[in-house]
Amino acid sequence: MGQDVPRRIVVVGGGTAGWMAAAALVSVLPARRVQVTLIESEAIGIIGVGEATLPHLRQFNETIGIDEAEFLEATSATMKLGIEFVNWARIGDRYVHPFGDFGADIAGLPFHQAWSRMRAAGQSGEIGDYSLPVRMCAENRFERPADDPTDFASRFGYAYQFDATRYAPFLRQHAEARGASRVEGIVNAVHRDPATGNIHRLDLDNGQVVDGDFFFDCTGFRGVLIEQALNVGYEDWSHWLPCNRAIAVPSEKSGPTPPYTRATAHQAGWQWRIPLQHRTGNGHVYASDFTDDDAARQVLLDNLEGNALADPRPLRFTTGRRKQFWSHNCISVGLAGGFLEPLESTSIHLTQIAITQFIELFPVTGDYKLERDSYNAHIAREFERVRDFLILHYHATERTDSAFWNYVRTMPIPDSLAEKMALFRETGRVARYQQGLFLEPSWLAVYLGQRVHPNHWDGRLDVIADAALDQSLNAIQSDIERAIARMPDHDTWLARLATRAEDSRHG
Repeated sequence: MGQDVPRRIVVVGGGTAGWMAAAALVSVLPARRVQVTLIESEAIGIIGVGEATLPHLRQFNETIGIDEAEFLEATSATMKLGIEFVNWARIGDRYVHPFGDFGADIAGLPFHQAWSRMRAAGQSGEIGDYSLPVRMCAENRFERPADDPTDFASRFGYAYQFDATRYAPFLRQHAEARGASRVEGIVNAVHRDPATGNIHRLDLDNGQVVDGDFFFDCTGFRGVLIEQALNVGYEDWSHWLPCNRAIAVPSEKSGPTPPYTRATAHQAGWQWRIPLQHRTGNGHVYASDFTDDDAARQVLLDNLEGNALADPRPLRFTTGRRKQFWSHNCISVGLAGGFLEPLESTSIHLTQIAITQFIELFPVTGDYKLERDSYNAHIAREFERVRDFLILHYHATERTDSAFWNYVRTMPIPDSLAEKMALFRETGRVARYQQGLFLEPSWLAVYLGQRVHPNHWDGRLDVIADAALDQSLNAIQSDIERAIARMPDHDTWLARLATRAEDSRHG
């Protein structure tokens, strides 16, 4: 295929993954280079487990030309400054993984090194006391980050909490307006070229035939193309992440809208709470080897903050990834590529990475072996880095109150994570990956939140007097107080945004 010949890209499956792919392809690549067709069936529902996101989605939306106010209104979204973890290290513990830094460098050294030294001397508060987004969560405040990089109120990011069942239709409108075509139907047969093994035609249940040059498999756990047709295989990680089921249910709103997601640990898993404008999303992720479905369902219902709005919906999954994300002329995106439980809201991010990495490698020519190998290595590392971060939440626990926690606390872990944890325990240094989603503040939040404290701090701090360090810590807290004082509460901010959107529509 020459570069001037449009690629016929066929996206199989709708939902968030499918319409993200279609919207990105037609928004970023010129029409003379791609023709995008999406196949989906109204008879197949959207799973929509994850309704919480990471800050990277803002960049995705901006890149494809989505207006933030329109997106927030269409998806009943709220703002997200981080994730609160309850009962993870010990029952009664809670901490926030914020989208932002802790403190600020002191004497050119990472803040947490100075904090560790002052903590050892009994002269510091909790690490979250020095994080602006953590404090904003505690007071239910929200404002967009300041534009001035010298303003302390610029030192954080934010994401969204939204109704996943509304995001896909919103993206569909966006994609179709830019040239994507939708075909109703279910794939009945997949035809491959006998010489190359590439997919070249799909037969649908309604008699239609769809030809293509490249295919995106967005068919969820079924993997209609990547697994059923291409048989790439699956790498099972359930020995490290044993949760394999979830029960989801929406509930009524209750009280002010928190600008954060909550993950509460239970006896054999954990429960999410995701506050939206019109309701609250809830779910219980659990390991069936350590509890039964009826008990898990009751745990979920007993811990809702408002009345349930529907019957709980069960889901089953196997944590892991495809052995190849890109095989022949097919890329697996979303749940078709793998599943990592929504503990850190990574599902949509991994979908986003899969799409954007393909676009960066486009156009593919010839047998595209080099592009395919690069892509598979890149996405595999992304999955493995997230996997290690999720394992940390379970393994770094002191809980001994159930068989589940005893298992995850004592299980062997990947060498990549064991080495990272050992370095932090000994020196307080966070090993830096050349590639990976979660940066130093994220690892710090979970290490320290789960009582993994370093034995030593950077020795260069020992030339600074305690009084000087104490003054620096107090100054950071004062900066945080001043920044928060300028911010409205989260519900007020959302109401103001809705009012501005309404005024804009009426001129």
